[in-house]
Amino acid sequence: MSKTILITGGAASGKSRWAVSYFAACDYVLYLRTSDAVDADTMHRIEYGNKQNYVEWDIKTNVTSAPASYFTDHKFVIFDSLAAYTSNTIKEMCPDASAMTDELKKEIEKKIIGDVTEMYDTIMVKDGSMIIITLETGFSVTPADPAQAAFREILGAVNQRIANMSNEVYLSASGIQFNIK
Repeated sequence: MSKTILITGGAASGKSRWAVSYFAACDYVLYLRTSDAVDADTMHRIEYGNKQNYVEWDIKTNVTSAPASYFTDHKFVIFDSLAAYTSNTIKEMCPDASAMTDELKKEIEKKIIGDVTEMYDTIMVKDGSMIIITLETGFSVTPADPAQAAFREILGAVNQRIANMSNEVYLSASGIQFNIK
């Protein structure tokens, strides 16, 4: 049965560790990293899991657009992270975030939600499972910097939509994951 899981939490709260351990024994997991490289700790966990379980993972870095296009015959996917993907999309669509309008915020949200929906639809067709990792923005005050405030607002709206689409949602705090949906 297909399943989409969203895991949210603060920085260094154990989200990636949990996602990697969730699929540790699964073969041919697609790990989509939206930034430059997989951190050493996460890479060690993947390599250790691969060796222990005789499985192979496909790791792609710098995923900045069309993440569903990376799915080939993968039935298990980790998308790390929706926050970095949102940041990259904002930079691409509005290089000067101080000039961002409400209309442009909605366009950016729509593009990101469309890309995630495409991944969701693709994994459903494959009868697979996907974990989306994101940062929780709701625990802090609105930043004074307009660019940071726009990022927080857009990511918060995207997180809410993706949480509603997901079968399960977990909150990660201090290395402990709480099932909240």
